Amino acid sequence: MLKFVMMPPQDDLKVMFARRLPEELPEYTVVSPETDEDARREIVDADAAFGWIPLDTLPEAKKLRWLQNPDSGPREGYFYQELIDHPLVIANPRGIYYDHISHHIMMFLIALSRGLPWYVEAQSRKAWEGDARKSPYIYLPEATALIVGVGGVGHETARLCHEFGMDVIGVDARPEYSQSYVEMHTPEELDELLPRADFVIATTPHTPDTAGMWNGARFKRMKNTAYFINIGRGKTMRIDELADAIENGVIGGCGLDVFEVEPLPSDHKLWTLPNVLITPHVAVREAENLPERRFQILLENARRFAAGQPLKNIVDKGRWF
Repeated sequence: MLKFVMMPPQDDLKVMFARRLPEELPEYTVVSPETDEDARREIVDADAAFGWIPLDTLPEAKKLRWLQNPDSGPREGYFYQELIDHPLVIANPRGIYYDHISHHIMMFLIALSRGLPWYVEAQSRKAWEGDARKSPYIYLPEATALIVGVGGVGHETARLCHEFGMDVIGVDARPEYSQSYVEMHTPEELDELLPRADFVIATTPHTPDTAGMWNGARFKRMKNTAYFINIGRGKTMRIDELADAIENGVIGGCGLDVFEVEPLPSDHKLWTLPNVLITPHVAVREAENLPERRFQILLENARRFAAGQPLKNIVDKGRWF
């Protein structure tokens, strides 16, 4: 028998996973400790776990060989040096958000290309203004999208942009998808690519390499008519420097679902700048099929683990993704 620990805190998702996993794979015994103290006792002889392992619990994990991260992008503090150095393998559910988040990106992209924020502002004043738009109209079949992070979400966004007739440039440190219509590059080439894009789309996770990568210097390399869309992680972006770039006409505007500080402070000037679209980190909030997708990744990895096969979606622990 293989022992699998659902790390606390317990929630409806973990309760459902704890029930279904041994039903699908009887070779697993699943335990769900309610407290960190209980988890330290249970982890001693566990083969695998789901969730996060605190620093003071990791030394007790004598047999642990696999840790399943519930999220594609790790929460702050998930990785620490002792976990990185530990021989266990970490896997995540990357790819399960591909359609939901890419649709949110396209909402931003199409709205910004047509000048929708200007018309919404006029609507808020009950003003019938046919000339409300103050930024250039961007005709998508003649536009270029630069997607930074061509993973599960990024490759689906690339497909949708291509369907609209756009040229698509991709940047990724670990390419996993082959798309003939995407001109792929490495992260080291990013600065050279920025001036070519009408839309710069960030889907990158927060890692030691990506923290603060979207800053004033990078915005200055973009076209002054270009738009920045961030739906990856907020801490990859210097929000004050982005606001300054929009306010000073360095770039045309932005669409954001994630922020360096969440919630975005009510007095931040980004709220009132023109040509800005803001959603409060909701791109996948109402996606009802995500729990099942997340369970299927867990189930597939549990099958592979029991069979001694390589896991799906293995994380490079040192790079956090």
